[in-house]
Amino acid sequence: MQPLIALVDCNNFYVSCERVFRPDLIGKPVAVLSNNDSCIVARSREVKDLGIKMGVPLFQIQQLVNQHQIQLFSSNYTLYADISARVMSTLEEFAPSLEVYSIDEAFLDLTGVCDKAPMAYGQRIRKTVWRATGIPVCVGLGPTKTLAKLANFAAKKWQQSGGVVDLSEPVRRDKLMRIVPVGEVWGIGSRTRTKLNQLGINTVWDLARQPADRIQARFNGVVARTVLELNGIGCLELEEIVPDKQQIVCSRSFSRRLTAFSEVSEALAEYCSRAAEKLRYQHSVTSCISIFIRTARLTPTSRNTSVQPASGLRLQPRTPELSLLPQAEC
Repeated sequence: MQPLIALVDCNNFYVSCERVFRPDLIGKPVAVLSNNDSCIVARSREVKDLGIKMGVPLFQIQQLVNQHQIQLFSSNYTLYADISARVMSTLEEFAPSLEVYSIDEAFLDLTGVCDKAPMAYGQRIRKTVWRATGIPVCVGLGPTKTLAKLANFAAKKWQQSGGVVDLSEPVRRDKLMRIVPVGEVWGIGSRTRTKLNQLGINTVWDLARQPADRIQARFNGVVARTVLELNGIGCLELEEIVPDKQQIVCSRSFSRRLTAFSEVSEALAEYCSRAAEKLRYQHSVTSCISIFIRTARLTPTSRNTSVQPASGLRLQPRTPELSLLPQAEC
């Protein structure tokens, strides 16, 4: 029985969460801003079509915002986490094994679940998630996690796919690989892409045709496993149990300059409480607490300039059995 892995990815997740409560904005340009409302962190398809890049500072595109009446939202991570939990709960109904990969992505093991009609099953997943949460998703199918990722990329890029692409068939897989740049492969970063391009490896097809041992000698085991996965040889298992975090960071940027010690101390107290809550949730303890606070690195620190400082709390969790060791001084 051939393995079948699905990657379900929410479309423009933060924007879609805002549209759940503002359906009148469906089809209109919408963007979500970072903590201090300074940069774009999520874009609707309409905003992407305007050429606005991820992470661009808001002041650089203010003219486009006004010209195209782009609707802007401050980020609401509590809301996004709640809707994400609902999406993942809905997806659990479709597979015996599920890995929550990120706040808006999940891998499902569909081996033996929908062998006769995987595309129809993918459409069923899309419709059920939309009906239950109001969040649009795309589904990528393949015999490995890397191919499922690649299929999801195609499902998002080409609307004629209907939001579902299956790369289980070698012919369809090879056809897609020949037209997709190698930089779109899961795990291939910009530096690795540049090195691959220098070797004449420009498409996913070029990478898949390379001997895995040759790639490992020139790069590392991660890229070599990627080559095997692109050829349908599974190297990455689903992680159903999320490992405990070894570092917890709670930090935010302020929307204005803070000059009073009381304001800073109140913020740090709140972040300490939030970090401790996360620590307790995973039943861990810590021996080290680091507190950092700074002004914006790229903003002049003159009195007449609005500076956006950042403050935060960093915890280094450890396993419970080490809890009897002396606590480090902070």
